[in-house]
Amino acid sequence: MEENKIIKVGISIGDINGVGLEVIIKTLSDSLVYANSIPIIYGSSKAISFHKKAINKPDFQYLVIKDATEAKPKKVNLINCWQEEVQIILGEKNANGGTYALKSLEAAAADLKENKIDVLVTAPINKDCVRDAGFEFPGHTEYLANLSESKDVLMFMVADGLRVGVVTGHVPLKDVAALITPESVEKKLRLMLQSLKEDFLIRKPKIAVLGLNPHAGDRGTLGQEEIDIINPVVLKLRDEGELVYGSYSSDGFFGSSNLKNFDAILSMYHDQGLTGFKSISFDEGVNFTAGLSIVRTSPDHGTAFDIAGKGIASERSFRNAYFLACDVYQRRLQHKELNKNPLQKQTTKK
Repeated sequence: MEENKIIKVGISIGDINGVGLEVIIKTLSDSLVYANSIPIIYGSSKAISFHKKAINKPDFQYLVIKDATEAKPKKVNLINCWQEEVQIILGEKNANGGTYALKSLEAAAADLKENKIDVLVTAPINKDCVRDAGFEFPGHTEYLANLSESKDVLMFMVADGLRVGVVTGHVPLKDVAALITPESVEKKLRLMLQSLKEDFLIRKPKIAVLGLNPHAGDRGTLGQEEIDIINPVVLKLRDEGELVYGSYSSDGFFGSSNLKNFDAILSMYHDQGLTGFKSISFDEGVNFTAGLSIVRTSPDHGTAFDIAGKGIASERSFRNAYFLACDVYQRRLQHKELNKNPLQKQTTKK
């Protein structure tokens, strides 16, 4: 295995009117970033200068390069994705925010696909703004799945030992029940198991599966999905030797000590899983897209227009996203090496 590889981290800047560049600047002001990685921002020197001034970070320095292959260690590297003057109105939701977020994302994603960078960390976009700019996907996850030709992906929220995935992601709540099928639940469970083993090096992961209905259906009184769909899938995987349990009622589960007994939790829909996750790990969590052939992470917050440019946005989530991307990349290398040499002892991580 290539020990202590210096990882090239591509960074898309997100909405130029939001907090993306603020949390990027704050994260890259930490000297620990440069120990085993080289950050490459895809954006604009003019946009960075604007945000530096807005948040009073005049000492933030960067090196302008034309191509990711020119990136220098121990430096913040910047690729200018546009040259024109762009009006930035902090806190405003407008067309420029979507247009230039897309320019940044597309340039970074192209380099990721060509292996010019190793991982991608994406700052927040506003879905309305990028849709108005011609973005045809519900979010980053679906865009990158299409780019990397990955058929199945899992939105995986991570904060230390807390990991929460969802069966249905960015879909209206009224459509969720129809999308909960034996096939969809099993597919996401297998993706979660694979990611825990390959991306987190947990040899025998233990997963809790949440029910769809209140009180996990209360034995059919409040719905049949648990009895007809979810529980049979759980039993199927347990028969295969996997440590999968459920279904659990989500309200009681997130509020109980039982939470600590599992390596990950599979929820049925977006708000069911993310409400519990963010209540416990707000400002710390990372959105990791499992199932991709590439490594992509992002902070678990949005553009935060209401505090943009005030210098008060917390960089903890973005910083965690940066380091998780590097960790997952190294773990995947280690997992491949262990598969080549099965007699080598694998360390279980929690």
